[in-house]
Amino acid sequence: MNRRQVLKAMAAASAVGVAAPALIGTGQAQSKVTLKFGHLANEQNVWHKAALKFAEEIKALSDGRIECVVFPNESLGNELDVIKGMQLGSADMVITGESLQNWAPSASLLAIPYGVTSLEQMDRIASGAIGKQINDEIVAKAQVRPIAYLARGPRNLTSKRAIVKPEDLNGLRLRVPNVPLFVAVWTALGARPTPMAFGEVFTSLQNGTIDGQENPLALIKSANFNEVQKFVNLTEHVRSWIYIAISEQRFKSFSAKDKELVLEAGQRAQKFERPLFIADEKALEAELKQKGMTFVDSDQKAFAAKARDAVLKGVKPEVKPLLEKMMAA
Repeated sequence: MNRRQVLKAMAAASAVGVAAPALIGTGQAQSKVTLKFGHLANEQNVWHKAALKFAEEIKALSDGRIECVVFPNESLGNELDVIKGMQLGSADMVITGESLQNWAPSASLLAIPYGVTSLEQMDRIASGAIGKQINDEIVAKAQVRPIAYLARGPRNLTSKRAIVKPEDLNGLRLRVPNVPLFVAVWTALGARPTPMAFGEVFTSLQNGTIDGQENPLALIKSANFNEVQKFVNLTEHVRSWIYIAISEQRFKSFSAKDKELVLEAGQRAQKFERPLFIADEKALEAELKQKGMTFVDSDQKAFAAKARDAVLKGVKPEVKPLLEKMMAA
């Protein structure tokens, strides 16, 4: 691209409100770029803090040439809106996970019951060959490039009675999200799963329409489920990760050097997030205990073993071999 072509491209991008492309392979200094980074978390969430860390690091690494503006609380749109904006060029970055299965089926493995059973296993999978295979499919089919992964609080079962082993479910009326796999797995475990909008859960627990629900500790706290539930049963039935991702279109616009800077900033944000995540989970547990909830050490191995067949049967055939590798990791 000669200088006249570069100036023409920059003028065209400016006319439609899109950031101008970086000057690649011209031997000239890279143009200044501002990245729009939208996500759903609030300002107190560790994901938002990781996003701010990425913005801080990319600005420092690029000597201010690459800036990143972070939009929390879905202020840039909901997760799918931002992803579609990234594909169209109106947004640049997002925090996303299994929503990417709309384009890349293997992304569904980011939220599979008992696909991952520990934080250590999650790290081995997400950073290893299985994670790379998922990443590659996301890039190819969704045109979104994961540059870091963040931990997610495991989903746990809350109830009005202690649940130690699957047999203790004994027909428990359990709210689940409207996900067929979740319904199938909890049915196999012996519960009576009921799909229900999240906004209806508190009242339904309060009036006895349902006996329990399952969510990460952060949602259990923010929804005040401690007021209508006594026990947090540590089933940890969904343990997964989520990505900091950049538009592949935007990533390709960078020079080789700036691509390295973006990836480095992502890794620094990932490393920064982990101790915050661990501390946050401990703080959430302490606060819920203080509010009167009792934590139960459920037999996770027994739950995982009983759920296995329903999990394998419930996933798409094209991702089943990869899931089996995950479970064996």
